[in-house]
Amino acid sequence: MSTPTPLIAAWARSAVVPRGGAFKALHAHDIAAPVVQALLQRAGLAAAHVNAIVVGNALGAGGNPARMLSLHAGLPQTCAAYTVDTQCCAGLDAVSMGIGLIASGQADVVIAGGVEAWSRAPLRMHRPLHASDEAVAYERPAFAPTAAQDPDMLLSAARFAAQHGYTRAQQEAYALHSHQSAVANQAHLAAEIVAVAGVTHDAYPRVIDAARAQRMPVVARSDELATQNADAFALSALTISAQADGAAFVLLVAPTAAARLGIQAKAKSVATASVGSAPEFPLLAAELAAREALKRSGWANADAMQYVQLHDAFAVQGLSFAEGLSIAPESLNALGGGIARGHPIGASAAIALVRLLTDLERNGKRGAQGLVAVAGAGGLGAAAVVAKL
Repeated sequence: MSTPTPLIAAWARSAVVPRGGAFKALHAHDIAAPVVQALLQRAGLAAAHVNAIVVGNALGAGGNPARMLSLHAGLPQTCAAYTVDTQCCAGLDAVSMGIGLIASGQADVVIAGGVEAWSRAPLRMHRPLHASDEAVAYERPAFAPTAAQDPDMLLSAARFAAQHGYTRAQQEAYALHSHQSAVANQAHLAAEIVAVAGVTHDAYPRVIDAARAQRMPVVARSDELATQNADAFALSALTISAQADGAAFVLLVAPTAAARLGIQAKAKSVATASVGSAPEFPLLAAELAAREALKRSGWANADAMQYVQLHDAFAVQGLSFAEGLSIAPESLNALGGGIARGHPIGASAAIALVRLLTDLERNGKRGAQGLVAVAGAGGLGAAAVVAKL
């Protein structure tokens, strides 16, 4: 018995809004529900036909955001609901899991993607060992078992930049290009964005000149170099992806279900990959995942891809990813990337996938393929290859 190739019937996302902005009063299900409802409307499918929803979410701190979203969006009570937390990879890993549900015959229609309400993320506390002790607040959990394996993400990126010679100037040039592309193409991005709380465009991209970029503060520098040299390779505020809120989802359908329900699919899944790598430098995991997804799709390199989307949490990551795959940095992230949009952790990779699908739909020929990739805390990577039908 052959394994069905999951089809992609529709996709949609919210705008990406910086933490504390227009979505600051919204919970994850508040942000995501309009996106899910628009997704079904775009596909011409009634909610009653959805068998499962898989949601990437990193900051919800327990519970089951997928079930909350399912009920809030009006999906049937019988709908299975899975929440995935692989940090930055979660939105794309959720899609991979949805594809697996269809390929294994466990579901015919699956909604998959991610959402993050960073503005409403719970405050975190370590429970005290003794009743007389006070709880200790923390910003993030451990992503690896030892401190040496689990440096601060900014410090890790700064160390990588210094070790591999990616200068602050190079990083800022990459970031400026991302912002310029996003600002220039705002009208083209509008087609994929669903209005949530009245917001219809990404709020963070802005026009920045090189002189202003040079004045932006350093947020991390390598602790392995003399201060003067470290500044030459430092990360500035411009070169990191801002904390943000947002959501993105795709509608996955088995071929037999598409025929039965009269759904005209627009794309298909070709291959997915989820991998692990050295936790000390998690930004490298995106390249490893991309290589594995390309291998599984039958391609030796990224040259065959019409579009490549990387959620670039750091400009140095984009530079390294492009060099590793032998592609020009400016060919990444048509119409701007995560550097320009911001980083709603559990949703970021799903947003990159929606960007890829939109570009393929608008400009790709039938059969054209695209690659999407992301790296996550702890040394995790996820990637996917999709093709236009």
